[in-house]
Amino acid sequence: MTQIENMLPYDNGYDQDEYMMQEEEWDRDLLLDPAWEKQQRKTFTAWCNSHLRKAGVQIENIEEDFRNGLKLMLLLEVISGERLSKPDRGKMRFHKIANVNKALDFITSKGVKLVSIGAEEIVDGNVKMTLGMIWTIILRFAIQDISVEETSAKEGLLLWCQRKTAPYRNVNVQNFHVRYWNKMSALYLTLNVTLMSSLRHRPDLIDYAKLNKDDALGNLNLAFDIAEKHLDIPKMLDAEDIVNTPKPDERAIMTYVSCFYHAFAGAEQAETAANRICKILGVNQENEKLMEEYERLASELLEWIRRTTPWLENRVSEKTMALMQRKLEDFRDYRRMHKPPKVQEKCQLEINFNTLQTKLRISNRPAFMPSEGKMVSDIASAWQGLEQAEKGYEEWLLTEIRKLQRVDHLAEKFRQKATSHETWASGKEEILTQKDYESASLMEIRALLRKHEAFESDLSAHQDRVEQIAAIAQELNELDYHDVAAVNQRCQSICDVWDQLGTLTQKRREALERTEKLLETVEQLFLEYAKRSAPFNSWLEGAMEDLQDMFIVHTIEEVQSLLAAHEQFKSTLPEADAERQAILGIQQEVQKIFHSYGIHGNLTNPYSTISPEEILSKWEKVKKLVPQRDGALQEELARQHGNERLRRQFAAQANLIGPWIQTRMEEIGRCSLEIGGTLEDQMTQLKQYEHVIISYKPNIDKLEGDHQLIQESLIFDNKHTNYTMEHIRVGWELLLTTVARTINDIETQILTRDAKGISQEQMNEFRSSFNHFDRKKNGAMDTDDFRACLISMGYDLGEVEFARIMMLVDPNATGVVTFQSFIDFMTRETADTDTSEQVVASFRILAADKSYILIDELRRELPRDQAEYCISRMPPYTGPGAVPGALDYTAFSTALYGESDL
Repeated sequence: MTQIENMLPYDNGYDQDEYMMQEEEWDRDLLLDPAWEKQQRKTFTAWCNSHLRKAGVQIENIEEDFRNGLKLMLLLEVISGERLSKPDRGKMRFHKIANVNKALDFITSKGVKLVSIGAEEIVDGNVKMTLGMIWTIILRFAIQDISVEETSAKEGLLLWCQRKTAPYRNVNVQNFHVRYWNKMSALYLTLNVTLMSSLRHRPDLIDYAKLNKDDALGNLNLAFDIAEKHLDIPKMLDAEDIVNTPKPDERAIMTYVSCFYHAFAGAEQAETAANRICKILGVNQENEKLMEEYERLASELLEWIRRTTPWLENRVSEKTMALMQRKLEDFRDYRRMHKPPKVQEKCQLEINFNTLQTKLRISNRPAFMPSEGKMVSDIASAWQGLEQAEKGYEEWLLTEIRKLQRVDHLAEKFRQKATSHETWASGKEEILTQKDYESASLMEIRALLRKHEAFESDLSAHQDRVEQIAAIAQELNELDYHDVAAVNQRCQSICDVWDQLGTLTQKRREALERTEKLLETVEQLFLEYAKRSAPFNSWLEGAMEDLQDMFIVHTIEEVQSLLAAHEQFKSTLPEADAERQAILGIQQEVQKIFHSYGIHGNLTNPYSTISPEEILSKWEKVKKLVPQRDGALQEELARQHGNERLRRQFAAQANLIGPWIQTRMEEIGRCSLEIGGTLEDQMTQLKQYEHVIISYKPNIDKLEGDHQLIQESLIFDNKHTNYTMEHIRVGWELLLTTVARTINDIETQILTRDAKGISQEQMNEFRSSFNHFDRKKNGAMDTDDFRACLISMGYDLGEVEFARIMMLVDPNATGVVTFQSFIDFMTRETADTDTSEQVVASFRILAADKSYILIDELRRELPRDQAEYCISRMPPYTGPGAVPGALDYTAFSTALYGESDL
């Protein structure tokens, strides 16, 4: 009832004139119904007396006792708490009219429009007008200010009734006037008493389950008696009138029910306090779970980075191509299967951290500081180290594979050239050490000398081959070939034999020249044959060697260069064939001379070891190797064309995907800076972008497949595009991270807006101010821009005040203010939040104004889990008047907001 005594003006959101006119239209013709008039007389008289007794005054007859206006003015003073003008004390009619007019003017001053109610009717004792005036007073001072969930007056009172009766069977309140009330009102009023009794810890007043729903009269009388005895609500209705009236008076029912509402208002204060504590404790518990989850995810991610980085930093090269290819396959598996989930975990970890910090700021809690080494910056630093190690490892792998490919090629080339040379050198030392010239004839000596000259020519022709073998061996040493010891040993053996051959050749020439003077003639044809066959034989061996030479190319141009050289070689074959026929013609001429002159003897050329059969055999081999070389070069050309198709295929996709990723990044950037729509519109657009980006993932996967084919084909460059797979991967991961972070930023802004009660116009204004002073358009203001922004918004900034604000928006002293920091600062400046003082006040209500609270009180007033949460964390109370089991709720509340340590 104290709320009625201290009534303040209240705007229920409706036009007061329309509301009062609506009330006047309620069944005006039925106001003359005798049953209704009786109910209103009793109810309104009891209601007036419930207030007038505070002034020591009562009324007996409502239409008679208000005629002089004195008690009417007194009633208005009691229920409004205001003083009216001094009444006229005369007993004449005009004195009474003046007093009633003062009362009516006061009612009108409260925004109430009186329709057809004049002072003369009240002074004359008009029952209808008097009851209408009293109903207007009741409506204005007892019912109009009732507000339940944005509904007020009659609708608010009806909603309140429905809420209070919802848990009970057989009670379904729909309005205040249908016949339902004369059958179920007893149950409803009894229910009100039961609820009030439970709030006052008196459940023994009424046992709802034992009531007889068919005994409406008995239930009503029981409810009226208990309400008057225990709730101080006077009996304003007769049970018989309600039960026996077809349609009970709505105004009488509403007047009586409003007394229950005001009686309940004080009891709900403790419930509100308990709800506030439950809400705060629930937020605190949820934040602790988020902190624990962050610590766990951060530990797992850092441990994975710690295990993976040493593997990527391992630069121990394998000796063979197969082992290095195995390393490359392992690295591809890491890129495809192991790393992508960790990228998602890292992004989710940053989102969880930002969400947690936002919730802590919104609930006015201290910022969350992760364990040492587990900050978002620590994880970003570790991730950057992992990325650098990964990039270096891939470059090293490709370099090592290219090196091994080059080494294997050189090793095979060395073996072929060494084998060819060793085959040629085999037996040469024995020939050069023969002493056949000591017993030879002149002809034989000259033959030996010419033969030796031919050998020297052949030896000179092999000089380049020996130098090539030594150069290849030197390069294998520089490339750290795994079997370089055997190469060096073989190369040294070839060089030693070569030096020995040179020495022996010189010695043999000197011996033959000494003997030459003793010899005269030599067969000219054999000499000519030897001179021409030796170079031709060397040319044949060189041609065979070149035709069998291995080659390695990387481009179509290189293959075409080899094809051109091969075509040029084929163009020399007719000339070589003519030389071959000429050399064989010399041998045929010798045979002709032997036959013509009847010479009998050995037709072996004494000046040459190269037989016509050998030349013919080598020539046939050359002719066989030419088409084989053609086929090998054409096959390589086809392979290079295939590689070129792979390059063009990759470049075509990369040149589309690269700009597409850049365009999406720019769209996301523009969306985050737009202020035209609501945050929800921005969120919808970002979700659409995110869906488009995720739908684009098959294009990235296809490009990865093409890149794998390129790597498997050992293609190391691509002139058709500036994009590499690494560029595309980095851009794609950055795009995924950017859209996720931007969505998180918008969600954070929505959460901040809703929690702080900030309107969309305010958010747009904040965004407009931030965009205007973000001169670099990089999503952050520097210190001078932020100062200018605050001055433009009306802040009077001194150096000390500005330094304090910078500590709030830039605690890490980075020199820039992000949009989220700007929003947090502006919301703190414009919004109201829960404080530790409010929590302390709520606990004091539950503790009945004691400085401590007991365990039983917590368990009685709070839900079980949150009561146990408080009991486990509240320190014992040691202040004045402490009793066993007392808990210090003040220390607990300040600790929730970081203002003290438990």
